[in-house]
Amino acid sequence: MVETYVIVASVAYLLGSIPFGYLLVRIFRNEDIRSKGSGNIGATNVIRSGARWLGVATLLLDAGKGYAAVVLASRPAMDAAHPLDAAALAAAFAAVGHVFPVWLGFKGGKGVATGLGVFLALEPRATLLAIGVFVVVLVLTRYVSLASVLSAASFPVFGLYVVHTERTPLLVAGMVAVPLLIIAKHHQNIRRLLNGTEYRVGSKKNEQTEQSV
Repeated sequence: MVETYVIVASVAYLLGSIPFGYLLVRIFRNEDIRSKGSGNIGATNVIRSGARWLGVATLLLDAGKGYAAVVLASRPAMDAAHPLDAAALAAAFAAVGHVFPVWLGFKGGKGVATGLGVFLALEPRATLLAIGVFVVVLVLTRYVSLASVLSAASFPVFGLYVVHTERTPLLVAGMVAVPLLIIAKHHQNIRRLLNGTEYRVGSKKNEQTEQSV
């Protein structure tokens, strides 16, 4: 069983570590997205760099790899391990892969889109509620980072206390660990929010520091 979990974690990590934002900008614009804006490889920074459609593609692909990691990486473990445990392990390692990709010196994104994908695979109903939190906070504040942090924080609340489904201790741990990772990666954004210097959607670049989530 240990070998099965190692395979699940490895496959999920490798899927999660595919740096789609970096690859798309490199292929279609011959640029290094890490030299643009905040230097982040995620969808938000790709969009802010002027490559809007590449940013949308990055969002979809990053979310897709998270979803696929949970669904595909746990499938071989169905007979040898609890499927919910395998899914939780895959979710955690897919997120870790995106945030710390081996291909880019372990310097990746902040895990929002990949987190969306693993959340959808783990508990779609709780994810829809968390997306609702994101939309409401974004509309009210125009802070993408704040919306991302609060949405991530709300997912385990919805998943554990609002949506009642079968769960195991490892699944609970995964549903909490991934949001914590996302929030931790936003520590600089949180500091700027507290200082009043965080970027707002629609603000002029010369008025506020442009940073990505």
